[in-house]
Amino acid sequence: MMFLIGIIAGLAAGIALAYFIFTPSAVKKAKEELQLQLKSAKQDSESIIKRAQEEADHLKKKALIEGREELHRLREEQEKDFKRDREELKQWEDRISRREDNIDKKEEAIEKTRMQLDLERARVEEMKEEAEKKLFSLAELSMEEARNMVLKRAEEIYEHDLAQKLKELKDHYDEEGNRYAKWVIVNSVQRYAADYTGDVTVSAVSLPSDEMKGRIIGREGRNIRAFEKLTGSDLVIDDTPEVVVVSCFNPLRRAIAKMTLDRLVEDGRIHPARIEEMYEKSKKEIYNEIKEAGQEALMKVGIPSMHPELVKLLGRLKFRTSYGQNVLQHSIEVAHLAALMASELGLNVDKVKRGAILHDIGKAIDHEVEGSHAIIGGEIAKRYGEKSHVVNMIQYHHGETEALTPEAVLVAAADAVSASRPGARRESLDMYIKRLENLENIATGFKHIEKAYAIQAGREIRVIVEPEKVDDLLAEKMAIDIAKKIEEELEYPGVIKVTVIRERRSVSYAS
Repeated sequence: MMFLIGIIAGLAAGIALAYFIFTPSAVKKAKEELQLQLKSAKQDSESIIKRAQEEADHLKKKALIEGREELHRLREEQEKDFKRDREELKQWEDRISRREDNIDKKEEAIEKTRMQLDLERARVEEMKEEAEKKLFSLAELSMEEARNMVLKRAEEIYEHDLAQKLKELKDHYDEEGNRYAKWVIVNSVQRYAADYTGDVTVSAVSLPSDEMKGRIIGREGRNIRAFEKLTGSDLVIDDTPEVVVVSCFNPLRRAIAKMTLDRLVEDGRIHPARIEEMYEKSKKEIYNEIKEAGQEALMKVGIPSMHPELVKLLGRLKFRTSYGQNVLQHSIEVAHLAALMASELGLNVDKVKRGAILHDIGKAIDHEVEGSHAIIGGEIAKRYGEKSHVVNMIQYHHGETEALTPEAVLVAAADAVSASRPGARRESLDMYIKRLENLENIATGFKHIEKAYAIQAGREIRVIVEPEKVDDLLAEKMAIDIAKKIEEELEYPGVIKVTVIRERRSVSYAS
């Protein structure tokens, strides 16, 4: 089309040019030729336009036909899919209908069986009542007296059978339970292992020279008296070269006293006023350390926030020991062990962590308040907004209250594991000997016992029985009874193993 317009424009320009160049006759002739060319060009353009229009109509019809065919094909495929889905749905409906029929039949059968059992149970109860009435009328005994008599007689007759049954039940129910419990505890302990450092009641301070000992003592002992009165600790100055020992049973006071003495030795100026100044600075620094220790403990365990007063009390446990074991490190370990066991058992890990890290919080002030540290700790946690399940974990871990959640039992178990691990705690010699004697006395209090020996630091007791009066089954029952009595009468960390030994010796002489 643009090409034709160009031709026409060129012809027009030619006509205009010819008008000025040629003669009128030539112009006329040229004009006629030009009109013919225009007419021919117009006809050609109309023919081209018509062919283009026809071709466009043809393509349009072709595309429309192809689209209709594609739509028809897609519709057929969709109908096939719908038909297949309807057939599958019908098959499922048939299956469900058959299952419902089977369930209805089973329910009817179960209902009939239940009715029959109810009838049989009622008949048995009637027979039992009639037999009891007849027995009471013949024996002229009350129900309680008859029951006690029958039980006593049965126990005398079937004592061996009961012991055998007890052993079977114990083997059956304890095997899997003990295996799983040991697996959970061992797996948790393996996943968390902590180093133990036993705390002592003295701290050594190195001196630059023995001359410093005289300056610490002061004229007529005024410096050492002022130091001991202010810090509440004792200074042991002996013949050991260049060493002074700070002695105190309170770890917090001992830490403040040691830091005060270190600063005095470093400064060199030692007199009562300077001692008081250094003591106040050390005390302030130790209390800042307490706050940081509490925050660090929460960070190690993974507890995001806690009341600031609880954080301070938790930090004070850094300077508290129990049987030589640092209470703060023990609390952190209990939190990790309890959390690991909770994860193995599918319990609430965050809840366990919070209760475990606070389980010994009462030891921070138990010397200031009357009562056990478990009850005191629960009251403190409750005062500072901890939830009831956390309070229950704290108060239950020594069995002084009932456990309200499984997590409370886990905290108590983790506490026992941490305390009873080798090297975790120390025990005084007198308490150790007394505990062993109590174990042996409990065992020898039973009948037919020859000797009893507490071994393995009191973690096992071996009992030797009279073989002619105690058989193997009764020995098994006796081990259970001794273990139960130990649980009732003694307090001890960990587990005590009871081993009953029965030996039969046959002796004969040839003469």
